[in-house]
Amino acid sequence: MYRSWGDDSLYIYGAGIGVTYSADPNVTIQYSASLPEYFAPAAVYATARSMGPDPNVNINYNLSWILPVDAGFFYLARLHFCEIQYPITKLNQRVFDIFLNNQTAYEGADVIAWSLGIGKPVYEDYVVATSGSGLMDLWVALHPDRKSKPEYFDAILNGMEIFKLQDSNNNLAGPNPDLPPQADVEPDKILNKKNGSKSWTTPVIVGAVVGGVALIGLCFLALVLCRGKKSKGKDGSATDGPSGWLPLSLYGNSHSAVSAKTNTTGSYTSSLPSNLCRHFSFAEIEAATNKFDEALLLGVGGFGKVYRGEFEDGTMVAIKRGNPMSEQGVHEFQTEIEMLSKLRHRHLVSLIGYCEDDREMILVYDYMSRGTLREHLYRTQEPPLPWKQRLEICIGAARGLHYLHTGAKHTIIHRDVKTTNILLDEKWIAKVSDFGLSKTGPTLDNTHVSTVVKGSFGYLDPEYFRRQQLTEKSDVYSFGVVLFEVLCARPALNTALPKEQVSLAEWALHCQKKGILDQMVDPYLKGKIYPQCFKKFAETAEKCVSDQGIDRPATGDVLWNLEFALQLQESAEESGSLAANGTSDVENPATVIDGKRDGDDPSMVTRTTTTTSTSTVSIGGRSIISEDSEGLTPSAVFSQIMNPEGR
Repeated sequence: MYRSWGDDSLYIYGAGIGVTYSADPNVTIQYSASLPEYFAPAAVYATARSMGPDPNVNINYNLSWILPVDAGFFYLARLHFCEIQYPITKLNQRVFDIFLNNQTAYEGADVIAWSLGIGKPVYEDYVVATSGSGLMDLWVALHPDRKSKPEYFDAILNGMEIFKLQDSNNNLAGPNPDLPPQADVEPDKILNKKNGSKSWTTPVIVGAVVGGVALIGLCFLALVLCRGKKSKGKDGSATDGPSGWLPLSLYGNSHSAVSAKTNTTGSYTSSLPSNLCRHFSFAEIEAATNKFDEALLLGVGGFGKVYRGEFEDGTMVAIKRGNPMSEQGVHEFQTEIEMLSKLRHRHLVSLIGYCEDDREMILVYDYMSRGTLREHLYRTQEPPLPWKQRLEICIGAARGLHYLHTGAKHTIIHRDVKTTNILLDEKWIAKVSDFGLSKTGPTLDNTHVSTVVKGSFGYLDPEYFRRQQLTEKSDVYSFGVVLFEVLCARPALNTALPKEQVSLAEWALHCQKKGILDQMVDPYLKGKIYPQCFKKFAETAEKCVSDQGIDRPATGDVLWNLEFALQLQESAEESGSLAANGTSDVENPATVIDGKRDGDDPSMVTRTTTTTSTSTVSIGGRSIISEDSEGLTPSAVFSQIMNPEGR
């Protein structure tokens, strides 16, 4: 059928990539009369991707692929299966469900039941209808089937083909692609200079076009995408594969193409404000990083490696160099520049500039000497942070998010709030970073933005995942997970724990409702958190991770509650409610963070009221007796401070 087969890793969604493997040496691919060899080569059936060996992890995620297609057509999805490794040799050992575009295509798929043996290929065809116009994403997802109670909670796929079907007018034409700007493009930057040829370098074309092939009564005039598996190196990485990147100015969907202003001579100029975002040459970047010396490596993320750099004037910077084979590419690079170049806030990382020379995609930020928040919580050699400092960091991050949601010209939804994207400068000021997945929020006439689900497992809003409807409450959910992380000093996902404890958000919510959240608290913090502060913080985190977005607070309310929790902690420390050794001066020191509702104790309310009324109360850096108070008493302005049960 004149089709080629390529690696599927470029289309895997998110961090849940599963595992790849080849057939056991004793397994031979056995074709049959009903499935001749030309349906797919043996190399396709002799390699596979499954979810992995841990059932506790597998049951909590989908193994998903996202494929770009033209909307408005029917597509035939042909999925190739073959069990190729022992011990999967009999029925009901590996059973899974198949989903196409979030619709159930098949429940209880059992490859052995279909093929009647190990090493015997089989395929399944499904037709998917799409609507609308332009490009869209076609989702293919697999998930273990619980109903059949299989021996292994796992799923498998050996290969996949997507056929585009002509419409009622026998038409296969999609929309014409946007043409990239041709002016000001130097020939030597487009010519392939590696081999000295004059051929043009173009983005990788995924798929092939075929015609005149009759198959099962349907005429497929275009094969949009043909996919299988590619051999892996010993380290598990792909053994080859060309770069999918070109200079940003050559992409039709780049800021240069979309936002550029064309002058009368045909050249274009970037719409990015030059006074806020500087364009660096690659030579400047190399000089600042000593040619990307690994000794200066700060970390590795989804976009690429991050290096510490220093320019000639002594300015310290963090330089993020994009990896061409990364799942994050041109769009994330463009989004980061367009978002951050227009935003300036004390609690947002500042973008200094970027570089797109010589096929590079590099972003230059302010250097944050303390690193990420996660580096100071767990799996680290850094000393543990005091509780008050953790509160201040959470408040700073909340202020950054609040600005994104309400203070910018348009609502901006971050979409990837997590402890590795909250950075700390030398003064421990928290700053939100990494805007590659950010999205402009809904207008006044809409309640949400419909978009493909993106984010990080463990922090992903379940409502957004189910409905693909993004709101600022999705950020609130992710921030709630961050709050629990700060309190408990454990990862958002920990697959080494029992099944019910793998997800921090779910387990913390369970413990909070049972009144035993104190058992999860970072041991370093035992006896160092004032009871009312703990209660307010825990309640805030609990509301943030509510299953429904409508039940979650706005970021402004989250910020207020965190500032109030900090005030309670400071008041207790100043009044001596917390002794110098970190224990409470109440009769039972264990009740500092024992999860009991001490606020229901009248004596506790009395102590809180007395302490607060005789001290200066400051929220968000301003005294309550300020120009906004208009002479009102503290109890009239901040009744919640006088009575923690209020508001």
